[in-house]
Amino acid sequence: MYDRRTFLGALALAPLLTAGLRSASHAAANQVDGADLARVEGYLNGIQSLEAKFTQFAPDGSLSSGRLYLRRPGRIRFEYDPPVPILVVADGVWVVYHDKELNQTTRVPLGSTPLSILVRDTIKFGGEVAVKRIERSPGALRVSLYDPAKPKDGQLMLVFSDQPLTLHKWTLTDAQGQDTTVSLDQVQTNVDLKNTLFVFHDPSPRMREIQ
Repeated sequence: MYDRRTFLGALALAPLLTAGLRSASHAAANQVDGADLARVEGYLNGIQSLEAKFTQFAPDGSLSSGRLYLRRPGRIRFEYDPPVPILVVADGVWVVYHDKELNQTTRVPLGSTPLSILVRDTIKFGGEVAVKRIERSPGALRVSLYDPAKPKDGQLMLVFSDQPLTLHKWTLTDAQGQDTTVSLDQVQTNVDLKNTLFVFHDPSPRMREIQ
């Protein structure tokens, strides 16, 4: 027999039950996110140096390749294959862009680019490195990061293959919203890299400094 009081009571409890399910689901999701972020932190902090072949997809659609050298803290070198006449070197303080064809050099502070997140001495999420989002798909994990002190400088999305966790791509979004994607191949980690790789001797009298 229909009981009006039972029916109304069920309606009254329904929002509470739904809220409880949402809360439990949210807590479980946070737990999974926390576990994955801890894995990513541990993986990145375990890489003191890296050498790889890279392929770069620029915002204008152009494609280039070359050799990447990375050493923490603060050192990066992109050697582009011909015919691209560009060399990029980060020495821990500055990022230097040298155009061999134009014989022109520009340097910007390393801290002004989201790529600096990747070469910090220690990477710790939640402090100087904020997590914007974490996404999963079969066999892949994507983590978008930014500097909370400079949110307008852009963000860095790291793409990992999973099991084992391996960095194989990143997309850097700059202050203008332009995306540059770098894919890695033939990756070697914790290799001995010479200091000279991260020193730039400017052959050009034309140097532009961008703050």
